[in-house]
This record gives sequence, structure tokens and C-alpha cells, in this order.
Amino acid sequence: MQHDQQGDGSPTTGGGRRPRRSRLLLISGGLALTLAAGGAAAYKYGLFSDIGDPVSFEKVQQTASTGTVAADERPGVRMPTGPKAAFVRTSRLPDGTQIGRTTLTGAKSGFTGDVWVWVPKEYDDPKYARSAFPVLISLPGGRGYPTNYWGTGPGLGLQKAVSDGAKAGTSLPFILVMPVHNADTKHHFDGSDIPGEPKMGTWMADDIPDFAKANFRTFTSRDGWAFMGSSAGGFGGLKHVLKYPDRFKAVIASGVDIVPDSPLWKGNTQAMDENNPEKLAAKLIAAGGPDVYVNFQIGTAETGRDKAEKFMKEFGRGPVHTSLQVIQDGEHNGKSYVRGMREGSLEWISKVMTGPTPDPAVR
Repeated sequence: MQHDQQGDGSPTTGGGRRPRRSRLLLISGGLALTLAAGGAAAYKYGLFSDIGDPVSFEKVQQTASTGTVAADERPGVRMPTGPKAAFVRTSRLPDGTQIGRTTLTGAKSGFTGDVWVWVPKEYDDPKYARSAFPVLISLPGGRGYPTNYWGTGPGLGLQKAVSDGAKAGTSLPFILVMPVHNADTKHHFDGSDIPGEPKMGTWMADDIPDFAKANFRTFTSRDGWAFMGSSAGGFGGLKHVLKYPDRFKAVIASGVDIVPDSPLWKGNTQAMDENNPEKLAAKLIAAGGPDVYVNFQIGTAETGRDKAEKFMKEFGRGPVHTSLQVIQDGEHNGKSYVRGMREGSLEWISKVMTGPTPDPAVR
């Protein structure tokens, strides 16, 4: 299986597992005047950082007592069920949105790993306070442990691509949930419950959605749940959508292999077949649905297009809807795949998913 090794390109995370909270101890007299004039200017000029501070993603709910948020719930909307996770800020984007990180122990898998989250600006808009938001579970390639390069910083541009698309009306304002994809730095687990190994399939298909439901306003139907991933993460996203079409509706799978190939399977054919996208697609076709949507992304400067096209030819029928986003001069890395998302894949997935709806009573 191909595994891209991709850094996030962000100077705000310090490159380590735990971003370190930094404070500037000495401030010159001139810059101190800036602090006196206003704290916002201090952040602008980098006098101190709030990286590592606690962060909350439910600001709009804090205004409920003012009457700006109605208490009743809308059909199809799941309000946060709790318990709430404790997040620390790992990045703050220029538009004021934030990336937070928490450590999750999966109730069903028993696996403990880090999860990064980003919510769009619309999430804290009072007119959307009773609306659900679609969730895009974003999986990395490469090691996928102990970090997820989609979440450790905004350098790859994923968050900005979603923000820009939402502003332009070409993308839904997705919540990005970005968990670790593997259980250690030595092995690839194919996003699956390999017998005798950590249950990474259960972590991804059960614990991560449960985590999102506990902390965010989400849709009760699969129309609000999708995956995107690159390389090994693309395989994981593809497999989960085909294996659990009642839970997830669509996937953007970039630079992806099609069949499980971790040596940890040790020839366990039955377990491998249960996690093989080709066999899962055939089973879904035979069952007649439900419909799922698969968008492959392949760069012209990488291999693998033949595999995607073969899958599309053999299984792109009936309830399995497939498309191919070709990225001109695109390489096997995150920056190329984000460009492909900007060029068409985000708009594609947004057309088959459900987005938030404003409350007409709130202006």
C-alpha cells in the first residue's frame, strides 16, 4: 500500500506530539504600548500565543440565556449528547477559526489516541444554533500516528479550502474530525479490526462518530456523515463507506490502493475479505443499496490511476456511484489532494450531502 509522508507545513504546532504553550517573557516598551491599546493587536504582532490553551467549540450555545438560541430541537438534528471532551488549541487560523486536540479512549475499541477538530465559522453563527452540520472524517496517509497531518496545522490548506468553498457556495461548511489512523508507528492496520491487533476499524467506524455526536451538533441520518483520506487514509475511508453504507454516505479517496495488504493479516482471508472494498462493493451491489458515492482523486505525477479506473469499471454501477478527479501535475501528497478538492471534489461531495439550514427566527 502507498503511504505518503506528509508534514502539515505549519509553524504553530512546534512539530511535536504535544504543542507547547509559549509565553513571551520580555516585551519592549514600544510593544507594551500595543498591549495597552488592545489585546487583539498583541496577537497580530505575535507578542504571545494561546496555543495549548483550553478551547471550546460551542460558543453559540453559551448565549442561550439571552434568547438568541431557541431551546427546542429540529427534526433530524442531534444536539451534543456529551460528555464533552477537553480540547486544547493547536492552531488559530486567520479567519478566527481554531483547531483543537483531545485524547480519546474509544468506548468500543478500547484504543486511546488523539483527535483533532476544526469547525467552520458558520458553526458559531446564532442563526445556525439549532442546525446540524455535516461531518467529514479526515484520515491521513503515512504513519497516521501519533499525529494526523490534516489536523496538526493549517499548512496543507484543508480548512481554508472548506472555508473558501463555503463562502463561494461550492462547499458545505463541514466539521472536520481528524483522528489518528494507526495504532503505532511501526505498522499499518488498514483501518480495520485485524484479529489480535488494536481495533482500528471499530475506532474509526464507531468511536469517532460517537465522539463527534457527543461534542457537536450533527445530523441523525447518514446524509451528514462522510470520509476523506489520502493514501492509506483514503483506503480506510473507502472501506468504511462501503462496509457501513447505513452510517456513511460518501468518500473522497485520494491516491488510494483498493485492497487490504497489511502483513498483520497473516493470511487471515476471511477477515481480509470483510475489509476488502472490492468484495464490499460487490456485496452492496447485490443487496441493491443503499446508495454510496465514491470520488477518487489521482494526480498525473503519481501511480494508481489504473487501479481506480479498474474499480470504477467493475463496481461503479447500481448503488455504487463513482467519479474521478484528475489533478494535473498532482503528486502523492496532501497539498495536491487539497488542490483537487478545491478544483472539484469538495463541490462534488457537497452535492450529495446535507448542509446546515439557518433559523428564520434569528436575524
